[in-house]
Amino acid sequence: MAREVRPPTAAQFEAARAAVGANLRPTPVVELHTPLGSLWCKLESLQPGGSFKVRGAVAAVCAAVAERPDVEVVTCSAGNHGLGVAYAAQLLNVPATVVLSRTASAVKVARLKGYDIELVQEGESFAAAQAFALALAEERHARYVSPYNDADVIAGQSTVATELLEQLPDVAHLLVPVGGGGLLSGIGLVLRDAGRSVRLLGLQPARDAAMVASLHEGRAVDIVRGQTIADGLAGAIEDGSVTIDVINELGIRVETLEEPQIRAAVRTAAVDHGLVLEGSAAIALAAAELGMVPFDEGPVAMIATGRNITASLLAELIESP
Repeated sequence: MAREVRPPTAAQFEAARAAVGANLRPTPVVELHTPLGSLWCKLESLQPGGSFKVRGAVAAVCAAVAERPDVEVVTCSAGNHGLGVAYAAQLLNVPATVVLSRTASAVKVARLKGYDIELVQEGESFAAAQAFALALAEERHARYVSPYNDADVIAGQSTVATELLEQLPDVAHLLVPVGGGGLLSGIGLVLRDAGRSVRLLGLQPARDAAMVASLHEGRAVDIVRGQTIADGLAGAIEDGSVTIDVINELGIRVETLEEPQIRAAVRTAAVDHGLVLEGSAAIALAAAELGMVPFDEGPVAMIATGRNITASLLAELIESP
């Protein structure tokens, strides 16, 4: 049975801003010079744990503690969200269990082992790991913190946009990587509530475009998946996920990119711009350099969502022609 999750309330947005503001520093925005023009890059890759996911994790764990001081949290993750929850749980002294599939990124598994958490690898897919984590949370009466289908997580991710509007007030287009849609939903809701007409473009790997298929059907759907370098954007979407309705209601467009385009963007980020980006972040740079948004309508920005890529893969991509 699908869990009933509603969009964040005004109180949850306010609490998330307070939690993130108290525990995380704003990330910088830097100008990248591309053949099409200036691209403004918000470096969420500099966050603790290496990705934006720590925002939603801090917001959700703080909300859980406020509701029940002796709370235990359980989550499922492709890696980055797990790192965010591990950081937040350690920061707030909350017991945490992070469930990953047995096929999760090696670099993310290795980094999770550095935290004082219970780490479980279960199943050969994100969907299997997610089902296990949901059952475990119910069994332990713990707070399940979804990577995306959670109002407090969505509210936490929205603080990226709150900061960006202060740093780049006239931003016209914003490129946002999409997996389960928590980041895109949070950004979209904040922009709507602020009365801002920033045009959003969500981006997914063509080999694992579950959100694109789900938006088309208006519900979470299963798809045939392939291997993608943008592993943080891969995996099944939870049945009944609130993010599908939010993205559809806001009318946000989500497009796909092919693997060679994403791989080339990881190399471009490192060689041309001196940035270490994982595939899930570089997909936004790829879209910008392919001209998927116009540069003549005002500043174009992207969210550099994470840096967690293995050294061997990064070296391979840098050396590729």
